[in-house]
Amino acid sequence: MAESTRLVDLVQLSIDDFLAERSAEFLRIAPELVRFTDVASSFLSGGKRFRATFLYWGWQAASGTTDGFDPLPDTTVSADLPGIVLTASSLEVFHAAALVHDDIMDRSDTRRGAASAHKRLEAMHVDEGWTGDAEQFGQSGALLLGDLLLGWSDELFDAGTDRLASTSAGRAGRTEFARMRTEVTAGQYLDILEENAWTRSPEADALPRAHRVIVYKSAKYSVEAPLVIGASLGGATAQQLAALRAFGLPLGVAYQLRDDLLGVFGDPSITGKPAGDDLREGKRTVLIALARQKLSSQARSLMDELLGDPELDTSQVNIMRNTLRECGAVEQVERIIDHNVALAKDALRDAPISGSARQQLLELADTVTKRVY
Repeated sequence: MAESTRLVDLVQLSIDDFLAERSAEFLRIAPELVRFTDVASSFLSGGKRFRATFLYWGWQAASGTTDGFDPLPDTTVSADLPGIVLTASSLEVFHAAALVHDDIMDRSDTRRGAASAHKRLEAMHVDEGWTGDAEQFGQSGALLLGDLLLGWSDELFDAGTDRLASTSAGRAGRTEFARMRTEVTAGQYLDILEENAWTRSPEADALPRAHRVIVYKSAKYSVEAPLVIGASLGGATAQQLAALRAFGLPLGVAYQLRDDLLGVFGDPSITGKPAGDDLREGKRTVLIALARQKLSSQARSLMDELLGDPELDTSQVNIMRNTLRECGAVEQVERIIDHNVALAKDALRDAPISGSARQQLLELADTVTKRVY
């Protein structure tokens, strides 16, 4: 393996090899299944691979090894590296499963600038002129695809831990992987619950509820859990795990707050989603909760009336955007992001982790939160 090989490339190779094996199995069952697994392959191609990257640097933080990924050339490769790449790849497969299911729940037609999985399957139905309801076929097929990807993420994770020298470290990582799955599912449910039940909850609790969704749906899942899984696979001490959690949770909050801003103000050519999509989906985010605190009763009523309308046109989206800016909610979210990034960086100052991991995690803190819109 060349020393300049990047982690994201190795993760993609691992995923491609795994999918090729599973596609061959499906082909032996029935040729019609090839197009089904093709959807999975396209969904797992590319992406920023943040979760895989955080898992890798969590492992590095605890194990203290250095490997041949940029920017750490001219070093030796750990025997555990192939296992770590597979477990990192499993997080990306799990993430793809979550996105497939999330797009169905959000009735989202696009993902990363292309049709979402259920829409691709729906289009297949239409193109072939099959009988029955095309939309129902697309949603049913995508539910099965998401379930399939969940199972495949388990297979990849187990294949990775089987290659580790320490079985106890593998079990510790598996425990954290299971915890992540439970917490993100809870967060997803709290998210859809908030969209539907917010009128029955006390107004004073709106911001804490929105923050709770961020923590469990995204912050832990996107940053903290991958770090802790990787560190556990590296045989982390209790002190190392505590430090990585203290870094990962506030950074995960900042990451999701930035994503919430992108969901309202993001450039579709960059985000891969229609402009203002989160407004059409009725996301009760921290941004919305803060705005409702600041707005007059009349402006708040208009915001509530528009939020969640799937037919919002460009002018209505712009009205909502201007309202969010002018009331100061956007500026306050930016301050909260900066505060959480500072908390995360402070947690690494005296953390008992490897120097290379500290450097890379500090850089990642900026990378995942400084995306522009």
